[in-house]
Amino acid sequence: MNINATLAASLQHQQTASRDDWEGTFRQMVLFDLAADMELGFFLAYYRNFAIPGIATTLHANAEIQQRPMKRSYDTAIVIYELISCGLDSDRGRTMVELLNRVHRNVLGSKDDFLYVLLTLLVVPIRWIQKNAWRQPTTAEIAAASHFFTELGTRMNITDTPANYTEAENFFEHYETTHVTPSAEGQLLMDSTVEVFKSRLPGPLRPLARQVLSTMLDDDRLTDALGLRRANRVSRTALKTGLAVLNAIRRRRPLKTKPHFTPGAAGSTLYPGGYSLDQIGPVNVPSSPVPSGNELP
Repeated sequence: MNINATLAASLQHQQTASRDDWEGTFRQMVLFDLAADMELGFFLAYYRNFAIPGIATTLHANAEIQQRPMKRSYDTAIVIYELISCGLDSDRGRTMVELLNRVHRNVLGSKDDFLYVLLTLLVVPIRWIQKNAWRQPTTAEIAAASHFFTELGTRMNITDTPANYTEAENFFEHYETTHVTPSAEGQLLMDSTVEVFKSRLPGPLRPLARQVLSTMLDDDRLTDALGLRRANRVSRTALKTGLAVLNAIRRRRPLKTKPHFTPGAAGSTLYPGGYSLDQIGPVNVPSSPVPSGNELP
């Protein structure tokens, strides 16, 4: 759509978007209309995997997060934003899908484990927006997001993906109810990556990084599993007030004309001059791994 549109015009477009234009609708949501909140949602989704002992054990054994927490965090975000910005079937999109399949080919896990990891990227940002963003996501946006991750799952050979967002949320909730629990590996991963979160906060808030993160997650079962102190009334009130101020400002500003993410562009201390796609991903990944039977197909 015309990115010079007003917030009201963009909202009208997102409310009436065609189901066939699911990539365009989701792209507009992530890169313009709800960009800041989608980024926070993706960031929070990243941590939830540490609360699943089986997934945490695999991630800890890989050691990539402990050794290069900043690179792992930024690269994970870059892969997702490349796919959204360029499209799943673009040249850059296909390169990112190939990377995902190569990285996960020899990773042990059940079908439900892989589906859960995929659906964190759908459910967690949508829930964050529904609770905290400057406006609610439209029905078309939720459907587009669901379609996007179903299509991504298909390209990663993840089968039996939910047919719609309601089914995805139900699967997500059931999986967490039966799997979230503390583990030494999960808490070590949390400790390794909390500095990444701290680096994204304003200076005065950095000493409170763990408490801020706990409050944003706002789930006692989850924070217990991650070894974080539970959110309290004071921290919840502070977060709610801060978000209310930010949302009031966002509602009064015009829609940004520059997308939240530009493929290959500089945007972090990790890639100050920009990046090429061959820089993204773990340092040592076999180019032709041999399947062992229980990993992602």
